[in-house]
Amino acid sequence: TKQKCVCIAELFSFFWSAFPTVFSSSLVQHEMVADYSHLFYVRGSHPDLVPYMLLAHIDVVPANESDGWEAPPFSAKEINGFIYGRGTIDDKNSLMAILQALEYLLLKGYAPRRGFYIGFGHDEEIRGFSGAMNIVRVLKQRNVQLSFVLDEGLAVMDGIISGLEGPAALIGLSEKGSANVKLSVSTAPGHSSIPPKESSIGILAGAVKRLEDNPMPRLFGLGPERTTFEHLAHKFSLPLKFVMSNFWLFSSVLSRVLERKPDMNAFVRTTTAVTIFNGGVKMNVIPSYAEAYVNLRIHSTQTLQEVMDLIEATVGDPRVKVELVDGFDPLPVSSADERSFGFQIIKKTVLDLFPTVTVAPGICIGNTDSRHFKDLSKDIYRFSPNWFKPGDVQRFHGINERISKKNYEEMIQFYFNLIQNCDTRKLPEPHSSVHEL
Repeated sequence: TKQKCVCIAELFSFFWSAFPTVFSSSLVQHEMVADYSHLFYVRGSHPDLVPYMLLAHIDVVPANESDGWEAPPFSAKEINGFIYGRGTIDDKNSLMAILQALEYLLLKGYAPRRGFYIGFGHDEEIRGFSGAMNIVRVLKQRNVQLSFVLDEGLAVMDGIISGLEGPAALIGLSEKGSANVKLSVSTAPGHSSIPPKESSIGILAGAVKRLEDNPMPRLFGLGPERTTFEHLAHKFSLPLKFVMSNFWLFSSVLSRVLERKPDMNAFVRTTTAVTIFNGGVKMNVIPSYAEAYVNLRIHSTQTLQEVMDLIEATVGDPRVKVELVDGFDPLPVSSADERSFGFQIIKKTVLDLFPTVTVAPGICIGNTDSRHFKDLSKDIYRFSPNWFKPGDVQRFHGINERISKKNYEEMIQFYFNLIQNCDTRKLPEPHSSVHEL
């Protein structure tokens, strides 16, 4: 639309004015992809070093001031050291911090040894089918392979994980899969004065109730979430420390404890959420048709087909039609051992900036643009140095989304250091300089 084009033009104009060195440097190649997305290549002096890629996205979810925001959601108003606004967590913070870090580096005369790409998709919130996927298409046409990819995802959790002593930086190694499933029932219509024993709505409601009453099986400890808790075990107080350190014995018990809280239940199993229910057009008419939509986030050890088979078995009613609208399997699990270049570089950068945190691998329960890049790199990581305290997670896609000025400065420093840390050929030693080849 005309309005959309004007907004994109204004954003691009802002980029040019805010980061003039990025757009004028002979080291940086910039192009627009699919009209609205941005792709940068920063040339390195050592072409034998495999490049990497930093991702963020331009778009945000809607927000209404009438919902109870302390400041207008698109005002970027500062209150008590916090910048309020939609996108301050998801994901304009990473986007702006990456550009600001690169601007500072170029102003200092820095020339990277390892080249790298930056991709800013414009439709991540609606699955990235135009932005990220077209960026991938362009890179594939150029036969680009990447050492690793870093996108949004997990963060520094401080007081978020019950029983954990001190903050933890979780670096996502994978993402859960996803499925949108439609359930529908068709029956003969009729007048409400002569109702049948079961209506289309009643049959469908029964199927939905069975799905909610019979969640997907507990799979805790069988996927990458096990590695997360093993890495963090020493930071828990007793008796949790003992439990976390003996997964082989207590994983079943622990999964029963974790499933009691919705945020922890997401690590235990494939989650089931009924999101849409439609049926009926008039109060005195028995509807001939009713439908419901269910969104599932698939555990790393399950497949899309296994989940569909379980839904069919749980619904257990031939009158209910079960259809897959769309979906995909969980993403491959990236490496996180001592030989993993991307993970170790990210870990070192985190610890240099936040020396008191514990770094651990994690699993991203949402989905990001990075899933489209799996053919370009076997190692994709989901992390940005947002510092989340109790209550902050609810601001994600919620009311009063905000970031502290201090944390935004830390994000700039993170990317500033990360780009330099990537210039090594060798894996870093803990807390050592890696800027020398």
